Amino acid sequence: MLWETIRLALQAITRNALRSFLTVLGVVIGVAAVIAMVTVGQGSSEQVRASVASLGTNVLMVRPGKQMMGPGARESAPAFSLHDATALADLPAVQAVAPIVTTGQTAVFGNANVATSVTGTTADYLTVSNWTVLRGRAFAPGEEAAGAAVCILGESLRRALFGAADPTGAVIRLKTVSCQVIGLLQAKGAGAMGQDQDDFILMPIRAVQRRLLGMQDVSTLSVALAPGVSTARGIRDVEALLRERRRIGPGQEDNFSVLDMAQIASMLSSVNAVLTGLLSSVAAVSLLVGGIGIMNIMLVSVTERTREIGIRLAVGASAAQVMTQFLVEAVVLSVIGGVLGIALGLGLAFLAAQIMVIPFSPSLGVVALAFLFSGFVGVIFGFFPARRAARLDPIEALRYQ
Repeated sequence: MLWETIRLALQAITRNALRSFLTVLGVVIGVAAVIAMVTVGQGSSEQVRASVASLGTNVLMVRPGKQMMGPGARESAPAFSLHDATALADLPAVQAVAPIVTTGQTAVFGNANVATSVTGTTADYLTVSNWTVLRGRAFAPGEEAAGAAVCILGESLRRALFGAADPTGAVIRLKTVSCQVIGLLQAKGAGAMGQDQDDFILMPIRAVQRRLLGMQDVSTLSVALAPGVSTARGIRDVEALLRERRRIGPGQEDNFSVLDMAQIASMLSSVNAVLTGLLSSVAAVSLLVGGIGIMNIMLVSVTERTREIGIRLAVGASAAQVMTQFLVEAVVLSVIGGVLGIALGLGLAFLAAQIMVIPFSPSLGVVALAFLFSGFVGVIFGFFPARRAARLDPIEALRYQ
């Protein structure tokens, strides 16, 4: 009986195929948008976690000012110095410290010139941030102490300047500074916010301070904790030492901030989850619009098939059977829209993942929920037209022209 009802519903739908397709278009768009948003959001979250993990585990980021990011950071907080980095490196809880300064520069080699980021740091940066030198070597202690004009290139910048050639030994220019390439970093790909992690240059921090920036400030201290040291202990020891060095008295507020990479990953994932939820909620409104469209067309169908309904009632069909027939038609319409929406949504999510260079992470649970919800839309918005059909008077229905 159920299969016969579904067969009749499919016949009624295919009888007006174009109208049926336009009817379910709202459901298709709603389901597709929700699946695409959630899938892209999950892929972005995975990318954030992978990018943060690639920066190293058990790592603390220390910056001047009360907040790590955003407009609330205190610009008046004094910067760090290389002496602060040396003092932190002597802590028993610390394995390595990389002082960091960054500046935007144009790298020039031959006829190629590329706008990029220059990071001034020490060889410990490779350990702290989990970078591998693919070719060449890291900075020598003498080069760091003297501020020698040597550099290590990221893979993206290497391709932009040298193509497929090996850059080691070549000399590039930054402003008026000639810099010899001594190494090439292994590629990491896109970062947590979609940025290219391989588009940068590493130089000894003293070289960047003296030759490019003309100052001695250090903007960030990246601290790798020793094996077995808990994050809580590491933060406590780092804060205690910096409060002492920056002469912050008891009861006074810190003028620096310490965050571990897990906190940063959690923060970024939370922001991503909120944005995904908001966008998915907006997209879900299309399902409501699609449901209203189904109800409207089903009401039209009831009017068009009034004589058919009257004949069925006159030959013995019960009101429940007529109601079931129209309810099944509404559900089948909605489910067809759900299936098309799932296919479209996964396709859009895959395309977006390729463009944004993030993992394609479809969730079976979300797909199943979208399918069930599309059927639920059919039940809710098909109930009123089905009830109206079931309540028709057989005699009046047979008289309808």
